[in-house]
Amino acid sequence: MSDDHTHVQEFFTARAADWDRRFPDDGPAYAAAVAELGLREGARVLDAGCGTGRALPPLRAAVGPSGTVLGADLTPAMLREAARAGRGHDGVLLLTDVSALPLRSGSLDAVFAAGLIAHLPHPAENLRELARVAGPGGVLALFHPIGRAALAARQGRSITSDDLRAEANLRPLLAGSGWRMTSYVDEDARFLALAVRAG
Repeated sequence: MSDDHTHVQEFFTARAADWDRRFPDDGPAYAAAVAELGLREGARVLDAGCGTGRALPPLRAAVGPSGTVLGADLTPAMLREAARAGRGHDGVLLLTDVSALPLRSGSLDAVFAAGLIAHLPHPAENLRELARVAGPGGVLALFHPIGRAALAARQGRSITSDDLRAEANLRPLLAGSGWRMTSYVDEDARFLALAVRAG
């Protein structure tokens, strides 16, 4: 396992048990972001870096019983918390790295990724892998339940010009990874960038 992966696993393993208790009010923001994906009954969707699976219930509600919901995460402790919370009933939980997904090319209609981009060791390459599994016309949602400024304030830091989530950085990053950004919102209450798989 690379040092990047070890660092991510250590970070989230230490926080997994009380993750949902630390952020108890995020549910409506997740549901609203999922709604913006425009998923249809029977759609196939991946929650990439699903953590404790907070997006899985709204994703399941959006695609219905005939749809497919997958939750992929690198950290076993986060997936255990997702299962403990009963979210494994809403989607299949996969212990896997989003940089090498065990999925066929073009097998998904959408990818939802909450808080993921800041933890990707090779963002362009990793976003390209998400584009591979989504296939042409697939939709990507990069989400965070609070905006960049609010998150920086919570973490006691300032926003820097190299922040990947800044629109000026994210738009070309997505374009170079097989995605075309279709909307961008960065406000205190949420961050949401939507993109469509090019080609």
